[in-house]
Amino acid sequence: MVRRVEVDYLVVGAGAAGMVFTDQLLAHTDATVAIVDRRHAPGGHWIDAYPFVRMHQPALSYGVASLPFGVERRDTVGVNAGLYELASAAEVCAHFDEAMTTVFLPTDRVRYFPMCEHVGGGRFTSLVDGEEWEAVARRRIVDATYVEGAIPATTPPSFAVDDGVRCVPAGELARLAAPADRFTVIGAGKTALDTCVWLLEQGVDAAAITWIKPREGWWPNRRFFQPYDLLPDQYVANADQTEVFDQASSTGDVFARLDELEILLRVDRNAPAEMFHGAIVSDAEVALLRRIENVVRLGRVRAIGRERIQLDEGSISTTPGTLHVHCTARGLARRPLRPIFEPGRITVQPMFWGTVSMQYALLGVVEALLPDDAARNALCPPINLWDRNRDFLVAYLALMVASRARVAYPDVAQWARTTRLYPFADLPRHADDPRVTEARARARSHAAGAFENLTRLVAS
Repeated sequence: MVRRVEVDYLVVGAGAAGMVFTDQLLAHTDATVAIVDRRHAPGGHWIDAYPFVRMHQPALSYGVASLPFGVERRDTVGVNAGLYELASAAEVCAHFDEAMTTVFLPTDRVRYFPMCEHVGGGRFTSLVDGEEWEAVARRRIVDATYVEGAIPATTPPSFAVDDGVRCVPAGELARLAAPADRFTVIGAGKTALDTCVWLLEQGVDAAAITWIKPREGWWPNRRFFQPYDLLPDQYVANADQTEVFDQASSTGDVFARLDELEILLRVDRNAPAEMFHGAIVSDAEVALLRRIENVVRLGRVRAIGRERIQLDEGSISTTPGTLHVHCTARGLARRPLRPIFEPGRITVQPMFWGTVSMQYALLGVVEALLPDDAARNALCPPINLWDRNRDFLVAYLALMVASRARVAYPDVAQWARTTRLYPFADLPRHADDPRVTEARARARSHAAGAFENLTRLVAS
């Protein structure tokens, strides 16, 4: 027998996207919502993440807007020393669980179905007892999983691994039963960066680490993504960046100038950086990673044998005592773009450069406050998650377009300026800081030129 639940919205996914969207939908409407998720608790990929993962930036502008997240305290040791503390995966999951149990469910407008697999059309099945449900969504089904990325913990490696070869996903490093002679880290994204940093922090000799990197990447500097009393530094860097966008002659020139300003970092200054995933790192992390000298740039791994690793452009030796660490899952999914707002459906996708929480919460506000889908889609055109250098320019131009477009909707613009998810919401606290005054004037003087030049660079 199929059980039935009637609601205004069915939200598929209780990760960050589904939670922050639902939070603002509840705050701005009287809608009823059913949330279906295949995991046992809210939190999405954070539940499956490797144990030593932490947020890339302070928690102030992450999570659901209706609950505070993070504290005003700086780290004093480690690679984040001097910067505001980074939340662990457990803290992120606790935040979303608190939102579900203290904000969502007490409204009596939310039904939550964990451990359930949505099979399409509002039908879902319990992964515990097989019970079948049908959600009748009077307004829309919200797909909050459309751009969900893959992570090594739940995704097998894309390369062959011979019997007897030690190969584990990053998370298994924290559960090793026996030591390794050497470590080969496979991947160039943030999981690989975190893995290398963690190994070095555990005392592993940098000479005992081989790092296979198909591409070199650019990484935003965490020093310029700081809240509270360091917020003026972020604001000044934002003005610097606007000036760069105004004056740069090419995409390469943009990155060269941001590199010189240390707004963007790269581990290897001698290798061309062609990847931009947007994960934020500290100067100290980059300095630590530069200690690893055995870096392999022969493309992607195709197979690991007991004595050789086959790559796109050659092979390297390995040993039976080497632990190979799989960090190659595609964390940022690039699905075909589709309108976010369609009859009976919302497909959650990124819209501009910035935190996912700000963007996906904005979709809940727009759904509640704008009159029709034509207006909603005009204000919220989707873009792909960033992967190449050009994608950063596309995303930042989209941010400028979105900021201008919101002026036509004062309620939406007011929310965007004042929600804690907006990185500069606390800027009035620093109104008398001369650095802020100067940066504001400089950003305004370069804004029009930056918009025009970014438009040209993206088109070319």
